[in-house]
Amino acid sequence: MVEHSGLDIMFLNKYSPGSSSTSSTEAENKFFSKLKMSLIKKYPQKNAETLSAQYGTNLLLVGVSLMLALAQRGPAVKEEHLLTFITVLMLVQLVWMLCYMIRRERERSPVPERDAHAGTRWIRGGLTMLALLSLIMDAFRIGHFVGYHSCVSAVLGVYPIIHALHTISQVHFLWFHIKDVIKKYETFERFGVIHAVFTNLLLWCNGVMSEAEHFLNNQRRRLTALGYTNYTPAEPEHNCNCSTSMCSMFTSSLYYLYPFNIEYHIFVSAMLFVMWKNIGRTLDHHNNRKRPSTRTSILLLGPILGLLALASSITVLVVYLIHVEKSSQTREAAVSMFYCYGVVMMACMCGASGTGLLIYRLEDWPMDTGKNPSRQLDSELLMGSSLGSWLMSWCSVLAVGASQSSPSYRWTCLAYSLLLILEKCVQNLFIVESLYRRCREHVGSEDCPGMVPEIFSVTGSMVPPYDGIVNRAYETQDKCCASMEGEQPKKRQVCSRNNSLPVGKSLNVTPGRNRQILKNITIFLFMCNISLWLLPAFGCRPQYDNLPEQEMFGFSVWSTVLNVAIPLNLFYRMHSVASLFEVFRKV
Repeated sequence: MVEHSGLDIMFLNKYSPGSSSTSSTEAENKFFSKLKMSLIKKYPQKNAETLSAQYGTNLLLVGVSLMLALAQRGPAVKEEHLLTFITVLMLVQLVWMLCYMIRRERERSPVPERDAHAGTRWIRGGLTMLALLSLIMDAFRIGHFVGYHSCVSAVLGVYPIIHALHTISQVHFLWFHIKDVIKKYETFERFGVIHAVFTNLLLWCNGVMSEAEHFLNNQRRRLTALGYTNYTPAEPEHNCNCSTSMCSMFTSSLYYLYPFNIEYHIFVSAMLFVMWKNIGRTLDHHNNRKRPSTRTSILLLGPILGLLALASSITVLVVYLIHVEKSSQTREAAVSMFYCYGVVMMACMCGASGTGLLIYRLEDWPMDTGKNPSRQLDSELLMGSSLGSWLMSWCSVLAVGASQSSPSYRWTCLAYSLLLILEKCVQNLFIVESLYRRCREHVGSEDCPGMVPEIFSVTGSMVPPYDGIVNRAYETQDKCCASMEGEQPKKRQVCSRNNSLPVGKSLNVTPGRNRQILKNITIFLFMCNISLWLLPAFGCRPQYDNLPEQEMFGFSVWSTVLNVAIPLNLFYRMHSVASLFEVFRKV
């Protein structure tokens, strides 16, 4: 009887409601703890990367949709709506950067891993100069708002203040944290970094749209004055008078600073994208060492020719801007002058890049195949930003070949378009190959990785016996060559030759003359790309005046092609400048 009662009690305890609720609570707690662990610590890296990329892409598309609606000047979307959206995005980025920097300061863990190739010091210095010019532009915007504050939205005054704060904070972040390889809170940080990337891309798009709209309004006003059309651009007019005497100066000065603000935001987005790719990355410490820049020998021809190209570009810019506003004959002469100048520049740049590639073919320099997100992004951006110019050039080739009109610049335009396609192909090859090549200062540093390049080689007969003292130079070479037993005969031969050098001698594989030629080529291309950036950045855009393209595609379609191609071309030139400077330091 007692045993039976005991069994009943055990049965009741097992299947009682209280016991069931306790077990279900434990199961729920276990489920939520597993879910929390999977979301915080074990969330797959690829899924987090895809989710954050989709988040950033949709942010950009929302902003672009607002810009397209604003371009129609409809009553539904106004400028303050777009600026409010961008201001909110900048505030969110400011909060994320502040949280990131505070957490880094409070952490007592060791210094985080840093990517030596991400955001070199000279790039950050250049971005700081562009940021200073952007701050001047914000000051002009604030001055313009103060003049018209009684009849414009307060958003037009808040936006430049937030943008200035965003610029200052972002430059500080770039200097002290852009090289960080994030290993904690990876999923959260991915969303923060990609938010910053697409916020800067949206600011770039806004600057490109504003600058293109201003140029098109000036173009239509000029064509109306010359009698080509009776269209008058509808610019937004303020319903009140300016309360200061400097409103016109503020407005006109803004558009001279737009090119620098545009380049600042696109370069920052590229650097932040590298940081996003580095999240959770395991660094290869052998390839993550910053290679010292080589000593620069006396350079003469490259700088002289580059300065000549820069001076001629400034001359062409001034002459073009003066003559294009006059009669149709002087306008056609100015366009012809630009295309003649462009043909000469493209031919010289093709020859320089081709010579550099020929030197690489003659010299058997090793390839650097280590993983480097920054270098990979440089190569992809060069190819991607070339698409705009290639589209514009092929449209010009088609229009010139099929057009019935025959302006004086018809065939020079055709030659310029074809040479522009060739120039970008050859220059891209030269830059990419230069970024992936390694100059062999010493054979031992490349063929025998264990060797220290600064140690001079000695012959085996000249090395004294150990006798209690370890000769590190002899030991390292011996291990290096011993490790090559069974390797290629060429490498074994290199090591044997290295052991037979006299004391105090080093073997320099790269001839000094070839290196000097490459440095001259690089500095020449560097100056040429600066020159070709200056012309469209400050209003020298003869493509808008090309009659064959307007006849074939119509003004609206051709203007749309140019509004896409010219900003990409501007970015290509500035990105080529940055890449060529990196090549100059490596050669």
